[in-house]
Amino acid sequence: MTVRLETPLAEPELLVLYAATVRSPIAPMHGEPGIGSQMISQQLGGHRVEVLDEEGDWVRARGEDGYEGWMHIGFLKRAPQATAVPRSEQSLISLGCITRTPAGDQRALPLRAVLSADETPISGETIESHARAERFPLDPVAITQSAQRFFVCTSYLWGGVTPWGADCSGLAQSVFALHGLQLPRDAWQQAKLGTDAGRDVGELRAADLLFFSDRPDKRVTHVGIALGDRRMVHLALGRGGYAIERLNDRADPFVAKLRSSFLFARRML
Repeated sequence: MTVRLETPLAEPELLVLYAATVRSPIAPMHGEPGIGSQMISQQLGGHRVEVLDEEGDWVRARGEDGYEGWMHIGFLKRAPQATAVPRSEQSLISLGCITRTPAGDQRALPLRAVLSADETPISGETIESHARAERFPLDPVAITQSAQRFFVCTSYLWGGVTPWGADCSGLAQSVFALHGLQLPRDAWQQAKLGTDAGRDVGELRAADLLFFSDRPDKRVTHVGIALGDRRMVHLALGRGGYAIERLNDRADPFVAKLRSSFLFARRML
């Protein structure tokens, strides 16, 4: 089971020092200002962060999802204005692509990274930002299709949010964000949203979120996305990453463990 510890939400009283964009394809967020500290999340290329504090070459940053962590300044490019990052209405969003810069350099970009204005995609797939809602509607079946299409074969990575490596809540957050619904970063935070979908897995609809706990106090530690027909897609440490579970398969020890730790489901749509 993928276990994410409780991480505090952003503190709204903190003043924003400046805004920045992520210059690398993926930038790690750490729990402390040091490369040896645990990675707790990631920010994607072209995405905006707000800098709240500075400590040497490290900054405490807040992402567009409100999640905070420490990032090295080498991953960031300070915005020209104090509080805003200019956004192009015609920006390109990566669906997994390789690009070329005017200098001839190439780089791979993960799902949902935003291309720089001077980058040209040379392979893979991109989508114009204004067309995202039509291509990826906020529809339960479409959401489950994206989870299976983009994250199949993804390895488990604590703090990861892309098909290059992700954890359980990273999968849920990334897929829903692709379809226009921003979820919080951690599973325990996601469990506070939506409406009650009950505890009968046979009654769950596509894109309902299932929540689990292996803690004595029953705090949420894991999340999966319902596919319907008692199936669930998730990223689990016990599976090494991506897996589709048949929750009525009681002969599978891993499924039996999942069922014993199931708490409830929430309906986001």
